[in-house]
Amino acid sequence: MKERKKNSNKAVKVKQKFSWNLMWKQRYLLMMSIPFVIWLIIFKYIPLWGWTMGFQEVKPKSFAQPIWEREFVGFENFKRAFTDRLFGQTMVNTICLSIIGLALGTLLAILFALMLNEICFSRFKKVTQTVSYLPHFVSWVVIASIAKMLLNDGGTIDTLLGKNLHLMSTNSALFWVVVCLVEAWKECGWNAIVYLSAMAGIDQGLYEAAKVDGANRLQRIWHITLPGIKPTIVVLLIMGVGSALNVGMERQMLLSNSIVQDHAMVLSWFAYIRGIGNNDYGLGTAIGIFQSVVGVLLMLIANKVSGWLGESKLL
Repeated sequence: MKERKKNSNKAVKVKQKFSWNLMWKQRYLLMMSIPFVIWLIIFKYIPLWGWTMGFQEVKPKSFAQPIWEREFVGFENFKRAFTDRLFGQTMVNTICLSIIGLALGTLLAILFALMLNEICFSRFKKVTQTVSYLPHFVSWVVIASIAKMLLNDGGTIDTLLGKNLHLMSTNSALFWVVVCLVEAWKECGWNAIVYLSAMAGIDQGLYEAAKVDGANRLQRIWHITLPGIKPTIVVLLIMGVGSALNVGMERQMLLSNSIVQDHAMVLSWFAYIRGIGNNDYGLGTAIGIFQSVVGVLLMLIANKVSGWLGESKLL
């Protein structure tokens, strides 16, 4: 027993020395991370104190009062949010937009990355990559204006086809597809960066061996490239599932109109209307808490399911 304790104590000391030595070797990397950690604490963790408003009755006049003096209403704000006449349709819109957007965005980004990876002319490849990144940095106001000029009734596409497709004025699920296609085009080049980085890490010897065995390009993509980036795809999908309810309201506000309002309303827009629009900040905060908690639970569930299936895990 004494020998086991001595051995365990030695092992602990070796681990401690190793960790301190590793931290000293990586001291410059740790110092570089300090500004980010400070930013994370200030803008991500300290604002969580504001979640207390979700359990209080907060009106504009209440801001002059300390937090502990405001009226505590428990889960009343959550009840009002869940029983609101807009909540049901808003949840459906948010979930459907998330699923369609995640599927389209992932598929198009992978296809685009595969095409770029197969380009032999390096100069053309670099120019194409650079051009594809640009829409990511363009404001949604500009993107929405371009989309409306192309897709509105009597727009460029309707003029070229000689038909009225009503792509932006249909109060149906088609509006979800149109919005997700616009976002997928905007973010396709940017999202492909991660997949291109993963492809760059694949052993080139595998491709040479496949060529010797007579595999064509499509076979090499299917049996080498896609399995090589599979862990990256799984991790990004898990993160995407975690943000399923955090659909931004900017694109909805800019691309929608009064005709498609029923299929455009999402949770973030609902929280804005009910919280800031009606000066009911407790209700708006409650909706935000619901989004965050459900997002974390979805990410943990997706991570667990991925582990059960034998795939890569985020945690």
